[in-house]
Amino acid sequence: MRTDIKMVALDMDGTLLHDDHTLSDQNAETIRKVAQQGVEIVLCTGRSPSSTLPYLEQLGLEGIVITHNGAATIASNGRRNLHNFTMARKQLEVYMSYCREQHVHFDVNTAFHLYVDSVEVLTDEVLDLYKQFLITPQVFPGWDGLEEPLLKLTMSGMKDRMDLVEAELNQWTHELQFIRSGDYFIDVMHPEATKGNALKQLAQSRGLDRHNILAIGNYYNDMTMIQYAGIGIAMDNSPLDVKTAADDITLTNNENGVHEALLKYCL
Repeated sequence: MRTDIKMVALDMDGTLLHDDHTLSDQNAETIRKVAQQGVEIVLCTGRSPSSTLPYLEQLGLEGIVITHNGAATIASNGRRNLHNFTMARKQLEVYMSYCREQHVHFDVNTAFHLYVDSVEVLTDEVLDLYKQFLITPQVFPGWDGLEEPLLKLTMSGMKDRMDLVEAELNQWTHELQFIRSGDYFIDVMHPEATKGNALKQLAQSRGLDRHNILAIGNYYNDMTMIQYAGIGIAMDNSPLDVKTAADDITLTNNENGVHEALLKYCL
């Protein structure tokens, strides 16, 4: 057992959750045991707060969630927004225009709301996909109707299509950053909005050093927190680049790799 671990950052999809988006009893029980030792559990995800907080409640915990890949840090108590990395309208319009011209599905996110471009895109298939992530999309009200700052634009589609979109985006000069957050997703965000930066900011507010932190993830958007943490762990279902960046590799998400890692390092 490592007594110097004070904070555990957990990615959700492909890491904590099984492929069917469920939280296993074994993962949940082990996380509760770690939390009972005084270790702070931080869900650190590309999801929105609304799609993340129900899992924290399922664990029976309160605390901080890092959402939208680091763009929004939220306290579960009162759903308070502690910090945002925001984007300007003029920075986003080029990506929105590209998606419309190339017929790429996209949504834009404030801390707590997700907007699609038009009601026509809300087919039963699209609505079912959002429902899996506990999200009810709204139609973009136009810039004048938007009351909160935008934190993330997400392009989505089949893997082959997203591979082509990623290749095209790699030819651009960007004011913002884009990152592949899953086989079917590309996120556009503020250049400083990363899980690693948000985790560092939270750790410093707690008076913790990076060596007090253990982070577990499985995809490219997890690499900054895996590299920042004193112990960075990749799932066995991670791409090779993510495994190479990690200090250790645990079992796959469907094999309760989070349980195995916490058992090894925290219990």
